[in-house]
Amino acid sequence: MSTAAASAPLDDRTYRRRVFSWTMYDWANSAFATTILAAVLPIYFSTVAGSTLPSEAAATGWWSFSLSVSLFIAAIMSPILGTVSDVVRGKKRFLTIFALVGILGTAALVFVGTGDWMLAAILAIIGRIGFSGSISFYDALLPHVAKEQDQDRVSAQGYAMGYLGGGILLAINIAIIFLLDDFALGSRIAFLSVAIWWAVFSLPLLTQVPEPPAAVAKRDGQNVISASFKRIWDTLKDIAKYRELLKFLIAFLIYNDAIGTIIGVAAIYGAELGFGSIELILALLLVQFVGIPFSLIFGSLPNPNNKRRAFLLVFILFNLVALPSAGIIGARVLPQDMTGVLLPPYESTANGVGTGTYGLEALDLSDDWMNQTISAAVLSTDADVVYASSSAPAARVDFAFNGQNIVLTYGIGPDHGIWAVLLDGQPLLEEGDNDQMVPVVIDAYHITPRYNERVTLTAPESGEHVLSLVNTGTRSDASTGNVFSIAQVEVLSPVSRSSLPVILGCIIVVQAIGLLVAFLLRGAFAGLAARLDTKRTVFLALIVYSAIAVWGFFLGSTIEFWFLAWMVAIVQGGSQALSRSLFSIMSPASKSGEFFGLFGVMEKFASFIGPLIFAAAALTLGSSRPAILSLIAFFIIGGFLLLRVDVEAGRTVAQEEDREALSGTAS
Repeated sequence: MSTAAASAPLDDRTYRRRVFSWTMYDWANSAFATTILAAVLPIYFSTVAGSTLPSEAAATGWWSFSLSVSLFIAAIMSPILGTVSDVVRGKKRFLTIFALVGILGTAALVFVGTGDWMLAAILAIIGRIGFSGSISFYDALLPHVAKEQDQDRVSAQGYAMGYLGGGILLAINIAIIFLLDDFALGSRIAFLSVAIWWAVFSLPLLTQVPEPPAAVAKRDGQNVISASFKRIWDTLKDIAKYRELLKFLIAFLIYNDAIGTIIGVAAIYGAELGFGSIELILALLLVQFVGIPFSLIFGSLPNPNNKRRAFLLVFILFNLVALPSAGIIGARVLPQDMTGVLLPPYESTANGVGTGTYGLEALDLSDDWMNQTISAAVLSTDADVVYASSSAPAARVDFAFNGQNIVLTYGIGPDHGIWAVLLDGQPLLEEGDNDQMVPVVIDAYHITPRYNERVTLTAPESGEHVLSLVNTGTRSDASTGNVFSIAQVEVLSPVSRSSLPVILGCIIVVQAIGLLVAFLLRGAFAGLAARLDTKRTVFLALIVYSAIAVWGFFLGSTIEFWFLAWMVAIVQGGSQALSRSLFSIMSPASKSGEFFGLFGVMEKFASFIGPLIFAAAALTLGSSRPAILSLIAFFIIGGFLLLRVDVEAGRTVAQEEDREALSGTAS
């Protein structure tokens, strides 16, 4: 039992209210994780705040750097401040301070406009520090809020509330952005909504959850800082005393590396395979909302008083087998225009290339070239950029290709003009205002030179085409642009088509069959379910994650991507929630701030070590598919180390430490 429960018995109503108030902070801060970290701010930083940077790559680099800085600062501060909070009875106080820092930093993003990338980076760092710091103290409150036998369930309930709250606000913000048809304005509203959401829904924890007692660690005349550092030093010297907890932390660091990597690279991996941005955003929302019930399911599996354990276990095991099977079979049996099977690249033709890239040599075109057509076939393939510069704008470049979609990479600047886009000699049309078809033009004028701008051009039908770019040099403000710059033209693979209603219908059918199978076979699995404890349930989640890594290697259709996303949703919240409660069981409640600060450091290491290894594997092997498969090693090693953790021995050490702390308080 936690120190909170031991110190003062609570009536059921008060206990439930405190538990609910604690979980509401997951609801509150998850809005930052979804809207700020995952969905809106990264895009806003690149396209608005960082629009004056030399390239998109530069914007991405500064964004990544800001996240690394915030993670490093939070990792250094967490165990120190956690120990201070143990000494001076200040977990709620520090949580409030860090939450306020994060809320104010997030709200201030509303003032970030075009070109304010430095301000955006600074505010992102401030927001992330507040977010990460507050979570460390929030986690540290778990053993003081929930009884020991309830910690699995309460931890999972917190994750479920986080999925729900973060998902609801993200859906609202995405709807606002689309309805306003103004990404910059919609994003600013989203930033402000996150700050308000975070502040309002933090109030239940701050008003209903009491401050835990301080541990006896400070002698008369000793200041808080010196007492805190002495406490950390004593813990490090006696680390052998917490042997089982240390073994778990090592296992957690390894397997959570892979979990964090899957979460972090899922969207970019899907984009690499050719899935559309809308599909990726909707899949993110799917994981958010499907993760709610499955977090609760996983959280209840270790509970021996749960009469539905066998039923829930069979349901999860069924999904482990049925989701990959149904996804793979569906991709091969159903029509391709429903399943989104990734089609093979277009083949090269006599008149042009299939899927591939035109590389263009840097050329300084004289006035003699300005009224001539430059054939892509005569340009060097060691390409960089084509320049055409003259006061008489008429330069034209033709590209013969076999395909349908082309990505044009070009430069913009103050001396650039408007480029007309022709397809097979006729203006390429797109849908404009009032559903009318208008000619496609590329306005290359920009007050600040930028490179590596990209635009996707789509032919009405696939086949052999000639794309022509003509520099008209005419602007509505009567200025003339005489620079024409192209870095490369890439012919994309065929676009796969899918039917989301059909895919979701297939998933619902699989889940319905799974519920029936679980009902019929629950008796046969009752013995296995009775053996489940927190550690074995986490291990079950790692088995599912291993299957995800293997399946991700072979992924080849939209239907499989959605089935895989559903599979991730089954284990994502549960595995993290049970890891948190397992750590709580083996750490002394009297030192929860200190130990959960250490737990937070491990989580932050996992947030950048795993993706770094993934990137190295992808760059070395030339594809992200083998990199996804390589994650199975993390799950195998982490799972093996997890099975060697003696939870009962770790719990005994924690309880002895708490008894000593209580006796010290009494004396």
